[in-house]
Amino acid sequence: MLMVEHSVTVSPPREGGARSVVVVGAGVIGLATAWELLEAGWDVTVCDPEPMSGASFAAAGMLAPVSEVVWDQPTLYGLMVSAAMVWPRLAGRVASAVGRPVGHLTTETLVCASDRADRQALADLAVLQRRLGMDLDEISSSTARALEPALGPGVVGAVRIPDDHQVDPRRLMDALLEVIGRRGTVVTQQVTGVWWRDEAEGERRVGGVRLADGATLAADEVLVAAGLASGELEGLPDGLDLPLRPVWGDILRVRVPERLRPLLTRTVRGLVHGLPVYLVPRDDGTLVIGATSREDGLAGPSVGGVHQLLRDAQRLVPGVLECELLEVTARARPGTPDDVPLIGRVAPGLTVSTGYFRHGILLSALGARLGADLVAGKDIEPETAAAVDPYRFAPASAAPTRSTEEAAR
Repeated sequence: MLMVEHSVTVSPPREGGARSVVVVGAGVIGLATAWELLEAGWDVTVCDPEPMSGASFAAAGMLAPVSEVVWDQPTLYGLMVSAAMVWPRLAGRVASAVGRPVGHLTTETLVCASDRADRQALADLAVLQRRLGMDLDEISSSTARALEPALGPGVVGAVRIPDDHQVDPRRLMDALLEVIGRRGTVVTQQVTGVWWRDEAEGERRVGGVRLADGATLAADEVLVAAGLASGELEGLPDGLDLPLRPVWGDILRVRVPERLRPLLTRTVRGLVHGLPVYLVPRDDGTLVIGATSREDGLAGPSVGGVHQLLRDAQRLVPGVLECELLEVTARARPGTPDDVPLIGRVAPGLTVSTGYFRHGILLSALGARLGADLVAGKDIEPETAAAVDPYRFAPASAAPTRSTEEAAR
């Protein structure tokens, strides 16, 4: 893995006031990071033309470090587990700030198999999960149905995971946006680029952002958390090429009839002939069913994707066919070559936090802390810094060197 050191030097605080930061992007990453900065005493402005409308809006909100484990992604394992550990505190603090729950539920997860091959795949994965010290229990289909009577006859086995929980991203983001609007500023304009200002001795640092109407919004620091749009901003440092790709996902929301409630009492995930599907129950009687993963460039919902989700969800939980279809949504997740996010200080005054792929909700609690620390000029753990380094895919010649960083201080 390419390991590149980056400067975390910041300007001295303004006399008589809090330091200011502009956060570009009002998805869960931008909002959670803005919250952490507000809590640390920063003067925070969040810019997004359509807050809460991107990939985070579509997400189911599974906090699932165990069932999200896949082969050959050791870096991601540690990040997911670390993020899950800090989630209860984040959810509790935000709920306390707004005086209402944010949909954080600590009910467990069942991962079900629909045939022998799926059961073997789950058993093989359980070996890796246990090797990583994760808590799970392989159970029979009859035990699974005792826990969730709505499971269909096609379920042939399951894995019970007590530490995989959920949050409602829409309720969470609504709460975060409320607090930020009350204690900071929300600007519903498009940011077109970062603005650089001249420093002493001919040096330059990022000093704010440019808006679509031509105005400049000055700040001591800028954090870019705009998902796929992060790499499209003008004025990014030379040599910084954020290798983001859109990975589209279809997701459904349905309402369970009163006579069937509760259809499920915990998240049910599963493999159906090798294809993953999940059903996440909300406390308002709705279910979130997802999600496909496609790179076909189709921006709207895919007919084939919707068919696949309903077919496979019905295989695990036949009762979904009696539910009311409320919403069909498609959004593009920002993927990276190794599925690990890009978080780092990339220039004096400029931090990026993007590329969270399908793990944005889970990793947001950790990503927000890392982003806020970097904005504040704090060091983060070296191994983590290397793992999420935005320059890790760049040729060594394109990445900043220690000498050029020190010269910019």
